[in-house]
Amino acid sequence: MATELFFIYDTHCPWSYATTALVNEVTRALPKIKVHLFHIAHYEGDSHVTKDLLDAVTADSNLSFGESYQQGLSRAKDSGVAANLMAWTQSKAPHAALALLNSLQQAHFQQGNELQSQEDVEGIIKSHKLSPPAKVFNRDKFIKEAELGLHDIEELQEIIGTSAFPALLLANDDNLVLLNHNLYLAKPKAIVEAVELELAK
Repeated sequence: MATELFFIYDTHCPWSYATTALVNEVTRALPKIKVHLFHIAHYEGDSHVTKDLLDAVTADSNLSFGESYQQGLSRAKDSGVAANLMAWTQSKAPHAALALLNSLQQAHFQQGNELQSQEDVEGIIKSHKLSPPAKVFNRDKFIKEAELGLHDIEELQEIIGTSAFPALLLANDDNLVLLNHNLYLAKPKAIVEAVELELAK
């Protein structure tokens, strides 16, 4: 019986940051579930994150945001480099993908690292012993792996009937279930029981 978890997210999305905690809990408690990370590349350098949005995420989850990040809210967000890096890692070193996502989000939402250039992510990449090619660092052009990921996201969104993200989809054999991640943001461990209930059906 094959069980998989699909996580549609954006590294620069505060709601995705909160939802990553749920993915962490599922992988810790149920390590046999194969996790697929799909970066939706929503932030393209033309939109911002608002203080109201941060307040909403903080109210619904256990998260807080670093002062450096909050001071940079006026800067437009661009997740192109992170999308390429995550897509490459998911393809070439999937065992390292979730840990890398956690590191990128920690750097962005706590230290205010914009993750928009090779220099921004170099230290993080080295700490995970990854060696991505130079094309990954072009934030204006998606690499092949990122393009394929965006195509897969479209297919998943058609199946579940929504383009909302973040999204957590649980696939158990031929059954695909959209998990209501909002119910668990304040108590991430509770999602494990929800997944187990789905698997028992």
